[in-house]
Amino acid sequence: MSNDLWRLSACETAAGIKGKHFTAEAVVDSVAERIKTENPRLNAIVLDLTEEAFAQAHEADRQIADGEDVGPLHGVPVTIKSNVDVKGQPTPNGLPALAEVIASDDSPVVSNLKKSGAIIMGRTNTPELSMRLTTDNPLYGRTLNPWDDQASPGGSSGGASAAAAAGFGAIHHGNDIGGSLRCPSFNCGLSTVKPTFGRVPAFLPSALEERGLLSQLISVQGPICREVRDVRLSLKVMSGADARDPFWMPVAFDDWPEVSKPIRVGVTTESYGHPVHPDIIESIDKAAGYLSDAGYRVEAVTPPSIDDAASAWFTYLGAELEAFLMPSAKAHGSEKIQQIFEWYFEMGQVAKPAEYQVGIKNRTAMTRKWNQFLEDTPLLLSPYFLQPTPDWDCDAKSLEGTRALFDSAIYSTGINWVSLPAGVTPIGMIAGRPAGVQIIGRRFREDLILDAMEAIESRVGVLTKQLWARET
Repeated sequence: MSNDLWRLSACETAAGIKGKHFTAEAVVDSVAERIKTENPRLNAIVLDLTEEAFAQAHEADRQIADGEDVGPLHGVPVTIKSNVDVKGQPTPNGLPALAEVIASDDSPVVSNLKKSGAIIMGRTNTPELSMRLTTDNPLYGRTLNPWDDQASPGGSSGGASAAAAAGFGAIHHGNDIGGSLRCPSFNCGLSTVKPTFGRVPAFLPSALEERGLLSQLISVQGPICREVRDVRLSLKVMSGADARDPFWMPVAFDDWPEVSKPIRVGVTTESYGHPVHPDIIESIDKAAGYLSDAGYRVEAVTPPSIDDAASAWFTYLGAELEAFLMPSAKAHGSEKIQQIFEWYFEMGQVAKPAEYQVGIKNRTAMTRKWNQFLEDTPLLLSPYFLQPTPDWDCDAKSLEGTRALFDSAIYSTGINWVSLPAGVTPIGMIAGRPAGVQIIGRRFREDLILDAMEAIESRVGVLTKQLWARET
């Protein structure tokens, strides 16, 4: 049994440790052996913290033996993406120039996980400046997708998704400014929720200056997990208060008035003229059927334009990238990331300063439209990606390849633009690689999204079990 503890969900792990069915040390030992076996090939974890994890597990077991009150993730192994701060550790964000930058304090999401009793097994890989939908950098190299070496593990939380799928613990921290939680989850057969802006506190103690306004408004922290119940548990933990984030909001997670049932789920497969794979359309139909069977009122709808929102993301966030991130890419980044940034700017008209001000103003009106739409339709089932999981280097080969990638991701970047919560959960395999569907919801109603995701998961199953079955 102890050799297989790495397979358990976070909920099972926490309950087993509290119930004294097994120890935290046994869990850490099982996960550490899994990392030792699989990580050299996958390169998901780039800073191994198993030695520290064993010491923390020993203390966790002492607390259980002494009958102390413990947190909801007591003894549960987790990983932290290498673009947020863990006190005393580097925060390189994929750049060799930042490899020796040591964090003076924990970021809020790390602090909340530690307070819950979670044990950090390692730090996960990310592309340079966390600004690609795949994971490769000159500091640590490329992360593989455990399902297919040539498939992208996603980005920028590709190390987190590879770690989750491979069994390096049940909860993996990531973040999302344009899809960096949902893209890796889609690509690796996992579940996540990009929470509402303001749900999970964010702060980077090692940062020399604040981020641009839009980068603050549309970027969020969250978990990537194999099972939806673990997303729910870990997102609650991550959402704890932290005074360092002035945008954090003390909003209930699941203590809401009952929504009248059956809950209406809108369905859209509109591609706005972008190429869409027929199996993606079929997967939405399949998920819609699962939700209907679960008692939801499922109807085809026409939501506000997600294509307009995605275009705005490029135009106005692009202005911030050009002003604040491109200098870092030029000073410290590889030729590859500099070229990819140039292609980003060529793909859309980057706003001038006066246009940027107008864009922020008009973003309010666009968000209002979505809020009003979701008043009558609390959930929207949509594609996440319009194509199957792509090859790992498709964005680095040409401008056309980068454009095709982001044209397929309009349901990703568009939802960031309006700061709405959205979950991705597996639907099965498409073109031999994992694929998922997206559920968009009302502001701060991640609980409704998770409920619908669980209804789909109950029919699809936990997809990574198919991956692990290949090993036997």
